[in-house]
Amino acid sequence: MDAKTGTADRPASLSGDLWGGLASMLVALPASIAYGVLAYSGLGKGYAAAGALAGLLGAAALGLVAPLVGRTRGLISAPCAPAAAVLSGMVASLVGGHAPLSADEILPLLALTALFSAFLQVLYGLLGGGRLIKYVPYPVVSGYLAGVGILIALGQAPKLLGLPAGASLWEGLTTPEQWRWPGVVVGLVTIGVMAAAPRLTRKVPAAILGLAAGMATYLSLGWFVPGLLRLEGNPLLIGSIQTSGSFLDSLTGRIGSLLAVDLRTIEAALVPAFTLSVLLSIDTLKTGVILDTLTRQRHDSNQALVGQGAANLSSLLIGGMPGSGTLGPTLVNLASGGRGSRAGVIEGGLVILATVALGGLIAWVPISALAGILLVVSWRMFDWHLFRLLRYPAGRQDFAVIAAVVLVAVLVDLIAAAGVGVGMAILLFIRDQVHGSVIRHKRYLNEISSKTRRLSAERKLLRQHGDQGVCCELQGNLFFGTADQLLSHLEADLRTRRFVLFDLRRVQSLDYTAAHLFEQMQALLAERDGRLLFSGMPSALPHQQDLERYLIEVGLVRDGAGVMIAETMDSALEWMEEQILQAAGALPKDDEQPLELTEIDLFRGLDSTLLARLAPCLRRLSVAAGEKVFSHGDRADEIFLIRQGAVRIMLPLERSRRHHLATIGRGDFFGELSFLDRGVRSADVEAKTPTELFALSRTRFDEWINADSGFGVEVFSRLALSIAERLRHTDLELGSLEER
Repeated sequence: MDAKTGTADRPASLSGDLWGGLASMLVALPASIAYGVLAYSGLGKGYAAAGALAGLLGAAALGLVAPLVGRTRGLISAPCAPAAAVLSGMVASLVGGHAPLSADEILPLLALTALFSAFLQVLYGLLGGGRLIKYVPYPVVSGYLAGVGILIALGQAPKLLGLPAGASLWEGLTTPEQWRWPGVVVGLVTIGVMAAAPRLTRKVPAAILGLAAGMATYLSLGWFVPGLLRLEGNPLLIGSIQTSGSFLDSLTGRIGSLLAVDLRTIEAALVPAFTLSVLLSIDTLKTGVILDTLTRQRHDSNQALVGQGAANLSSLLIGGMPGSGTLGPTLVNLASGGRGSRAGVIEGGLVILATVALGGLIAWVPISALAGILLVVSWRMFDWHLFRLLRYPAGRQDFAVIAAVVLVAVLVDLIAAAGVGVGMAILLFIRDQVHGSVIRHKRYLNEISSKTRRLSAERKLLRQHGDQGVCCELQGNLFFGTADQLLSHLEADLRTRRFVLFDLRRVQSLDYTAAHLFEQMQALLAERDGRLLFSGMPSALPHQQDLERYLIEVGLVRDGAGVMIAETMDSALEWMEEQILQAAGALPKDDEQPLELTEIDLFRGLDSTLLARLAPCLRRLSVAAGEKVFSHGDRADEIFLIRQGAVRIMLPLERSRRHHLATIGRGDFFGELSFLDRGVRSADVEAKTPTELFALSRTRFDEWINADSGFGVEVFSRLALSIAERLRHTDLELGSLEER
């Protein structure tokens, strides 16, 4: 049992799916009727019944098809508030525009909008858009839903008051004599019961209790006002739901009306269809994510979109409302035991049975009761916690996005609100990227070094000339919004340094503007015989952009010129160090002979006579490239002196992995720890190149220095000084790595 949600993590059962389907149908049915009435009532008097029928048909088609195609277990699809808001807003704009259209002209437009929206949803799923739509900023979604809630409230308040057609809400509020008081009472009772229902019982959905209370109140008022019990021509009731012709005739007529549209009609439907498809997709995916959390499963978001698009297409063909995977019915289904896809199919089948069995009763549903249900829904759609964002400076930016979306939705339309919201979110994202630094760390080559251990003379040169190389760890997104910031931070270095290394391990994306900036940097560095280097090239970013391949394609990286790409940051640092040392004439030439003992850094300057006597104690050995000198765990007491070549010290890790600790070159030594304490080797050492070595064991050395203890003291003091210098250098590097 989930402690937070109270839902059990158990497999689907037929009985659980039956109860879940029944309970979710009871929630979806009144809401679907209300949404249908909302979408169609703007067409004029008499279309409320057509809207109610569209809501019922939509609930049936969505319930049956979405789980069969989408296969998201436990998800219930039904007509929803965003669909009703988009379609009712579209009707209002077409009825009240510069060139008003009749209801017969608007209905094909609504159908075409739903058709395009369904195809777009299927396309989103087939192209893998299930993941992308999740990245729509939450302030945009929150603002949009709040705008939808306000629009629903503004549209339903006149119906609650029973105002005449065409009367504005403000006009109605200022002229109470126009109110139809029976409708007001019914609406208020419905709202009151829905608000109190969760405190009384959770076994029966609040919408069912509210609708039942509203109908009961209306019929009770009919005893005192007999005119209320008249069905025909009664503006307070939905009225008779009538269908003409067979299902096949209806389907043929709908397809024929779609085929008869012209180019102008198609253009008018495209933008609302896109908005509708995105909103319904977001609603479905949001519900799917919550469902995953409660059931500890993972749904296929792309398959869910394909299923939702197919369900909306089937709903359109039979004359129903579009919809989405809805949270309310889904949570009720889950709480009632529904876990499988069958629950959704059962819900759709029960909607059909309820429509057939209760079709006559639906005609007596008061419009003000549906208005009351929708007013409660709109109240719950508005995220009242968003006002807490005003307490914090960072939260005020998100609040501004939400407020802008809400205002545009109310004052202009929902389509413009979606565009404004996404546009503002993009601008805020760019602003945040510009204000935050893309440079995580910046260090010069005299503050950081490669893993190649240098002799004291080489370290001195690198301390003097290391500022000719700069290493920058970049982060975030390199695009037109951050390119100028990067150039500004490095402008002085580009004019005075020879080498610039960018470590790209934490970079998320790179566009052509940034690539062009890198090309300019390379040109500036090349003027001083310098170069731009990259390391840590990510090859599997969240959006699958391979940076190295992209830079090659745009010509920034090319053979013999352009930016240099290093496999690791260490190899890039080593390359820069070698360039600086080579310019100072401090690097050994390839044809140089192996060093003699007097030329090894540890013994340089000591008495040559004593060193000649020490020579017989030394063991000479040659190691091929890749061959091990010794392994981790070996027990020995030898120190190794490098006459020629270089070795790598590798630390063994779990699962046969190894970590490169250091590279040691000509004139240096290694193995000093076991030489000092005669302990086991702490790492593997292998030859990087063909290597010539001297090996001196502690046992032989101790025997030799018995004749001259002063020589032994000098050697050990040099070892201690060398180790101290390495530790001091390590401390400096660790200090430079601290966050600044």
